[in-house]
Amino acid sequence: MRAVYVSRPGVVCSCADSSTQLWKAVTNANQDSIRQVKSVSGKNYFAAKVLPQELKTSSSRIDMHISRIEEKALSQLDETVKLAAQKWGSDRIAVCVGSCDNASETSFAAHKTFLETGSFPSDYSLEKQSADFVASLISERYGVKGPSLAFSTACSSSAGATIKAAELIASGFADAVIAGGVDIASDTTLLGFDSLEAVSPLKTNPFSKNRKGITLGDAAAFFLLSKEPLSSSGEDIILSGYGESADAFHMTSPEPSATGAVRAMKKALKKANLLPEDISYVNLHGTGTHANDEMEARAVREVFSDSVPCSSTKSVTGHTLGAASALEAAVCWETLFNNRNAKEKCSVLPFQVWDFCADDTMPAVCIVSERNPCSTKSAVCHVMSNSFAFGGSNASLIFSMEESK
Repeated sequence: MRAVYVSRPGVVCSCADSSTQLWKAVTNANQDSIRQVKSVSGKNYFAAKVLPQELKTSSSRIDMHISRIEEKALSQLDETVKLAAQKWGSDRIAVCVGSCDNASETSFAAHKTFLETGSFPSDYSLEKQSADFVASLISERYGVKGPSLAFSTACSSSAGATIKAAELIASGFADAVIAGGVDIASDTTLLGFDSLEAVSPLKTNPFSKNRKGITLGDAAAFFLLSKEPLSSSGEDIILSGYGESADAFHMTSPEPSATGAVRAMKKALKKANLLPEDISYVNLHGTGTHANDEMEARAVREVFSDSVPCSSTKSVTGHTLGAASALEAAVCWETLFNNRNAKEKCSVLPFQVWDFCADDTMPAVCIVSERNPCSTKSAVCHVMSNSFAFGGSNASLIFSMEESK
């Protein structure tokens, strides 16, 4: 596989306004940004939402919460995109974005008005619900003219976007791609997942025998993927492998035997020309639902045995749906970047927040936490991120330090 270089990410979520802040949050095991919110139904939920007062008005054609989050994350890539355009030209830069949201924050209110009055609000347009808006926003912001693609495969959306970005570069359709994801925990999302009895009444508690479901959240995370590095500051992190599978077992439940998840991980390892023992850390999908965590524990044990350090950073960021893969890729990027001198000092891996009550009905995995930091002086050269979505859309990404290849 031809090396695809991955820039420092632009990140916005409930606990961070940059990838550096995200790293601090996931290595300090801090859940303070997960707060109770009241939905339009009057029911309260724990959610990791970005506060409106922390966002500026969007300059995009449609100003709403999701576009404000997206632009705040993108602003951190402005200089990188400018360098790419100067080097390769705007027509050689593509866009790939994963998201599950179709302006639900505005459509919910608009439909409520329609049901009450018989007409939509005067400022409401179906364009707000266009699936391509999150990608069009980027193309218009930077004036880039390469392919502009939107992906919506539930929780693996931005992993799919990242994989397609790498394929566009490998096939010669683009020299660089702005890739990532954005999503929000709108009332539509909160009420929808609650109807599936998937939302935890407490802050999420992945892999615990006491787990009760997910905690939803807002996020945007974007990278510039390119065929050559743009930075000379030692940020030579590459997307070295990826794998996808589709088990189509059920609309919302993962395939219990984990065959699809295992296939995705093994494909990623093969693509990267790596063995399981080469992976220093796995960022788990780790939603905190009974079905996902049991399936994923089985998959990790089958591929890696029980020794690879793992954690679910959704315990800090919340489950950010279509943005989750990109946000967790940012965690992986920071894991490599902050451990590039691990031979000289102890490595630091992202913590999972949980109650330390393991579920002995499922295979044990090595959870990184404050009680079990898994710190060593071994080099951290390759890390994996897993995303297992509704409908059996599975994806695994491997990020590596180029010098280790």
